[in-house]
Amino acid sequence: MSKIRITKQFSFETGHALYGYDGKCKNVHGHSYKLSVTVIGTPISDRNNVKFGMVIDFSDLKKIVKEDIVDIFDHATVFNQTTPHIELAQELKSRGHEVILVDYQPTSENMVIDFAAKIKHRLPESIKLHSLRLQETETSFAEWFAKDNE
Repeated sequence: MSKIRITKQFSFETGHALYGYDGKCKNVHGHSYKLSVTVIGTPISDRNNVKFGMVIDFSDLKKIVKEDIVDIFDHATVFNQTTPHIELAQELKSRGHEVILVDYQPTSENMVIDFAAKIKHRLPESIKLHSLRLQETETSFAEWFAKDNE
C-alpha cells in the first residue's frame, strides 16, 4: 500500500526575545506563527475501522498539536532560562503573564526542533512525523525534516 503524507496547519501568537542577539530581536516582541505539521503513513485498509482510508484523523493530529504546542505557546512569552531574561520572566509571571522558560535560544530554528520532539512522542507507532514548517513572518520560516535527522 502507498505511503501518504498529510498536513495540518496551526496558528498561534507568541512573544520572545533573543538574549545577546545583535539586532532588534533582542527586544521582547511577538509573532503570529504558522505551524505546518506533516505526517506520513499508510491509509487504514480495514473496512470495519471507523478511520478507514485515513492515515490519521485530522482531529487526532489536531488534538496532539494543540495539547503539546498551541495551547501552551499561544499568547505566552518564551525566554531562555539560562540568561538574565529569567529576571524579566519572573516579574511577568508574578503579574499573571504566561511565560515559558526553555533551555535554548527561542529562535524559530530551535522551537521547531523542540516541537518535533514533542509531536513524535505522541504519534501512533504506525505514523511518522515527516516534517514541520514554522513560519515566523510572511517571508521567514524554519523547517525540520525527519530524513535530515535520522
